[in-house]
Amino acid sequence: MNAQNLDSFHVIGVKINTTNENMQSSKDLPALWDKFINEKIADKIPGKIGNEIYCVYTDYEGDDTQPYAAIVGCKVSDVSSLPAGLESVTISKGVYQKFNVKGDLMSDIIWKAWGDIHHKGLPRTYATDFEVYGEKAQNPKDGELEIFVGVN
Repeated sequence: MNAQNLDSFHVIGVKINTTNENMQSSKDLPALWDKFINEKIADKIPGKIGNEIYCVYTDYEGDDTQPYAAIVGCKVSDVSSLPAGLESVTISKGVYQKFNVKGDLMSDIIWKAWGDIHHKGLPRTYATDFEVYGEKAQNPKDGELEIFVGVN
């Protein structure tokens, strides 16, 4: 875990609203990923910067126990040409705690990592948090991703 100052940037992708209440996000998030993959959303995103896939958590109505939005998409140079059916989000400039997650990404390892993060007592901003799936996540059975959590 380490703190990093990040500049703001944009992501375009598909979006859902969900909540962690009653494990709803454990149904909604896999469905969102299925849509992103099956509909080849990455191919529809203009102005992509890199091949990484981002899962952004935003529009928190409070803390992690309240409803929020999730967007799976790609980092882009600008959002002026937003394709129909896709949405954009701006990652807030600020300080983020970075966590590395390694192992079988198809198991519940990511859920466990977020559970650990929720119990760390971080001074979270609840503005934007995100996961980055880069080259090291290509083999999901033995992959690596990064989680960035916005903090004060």
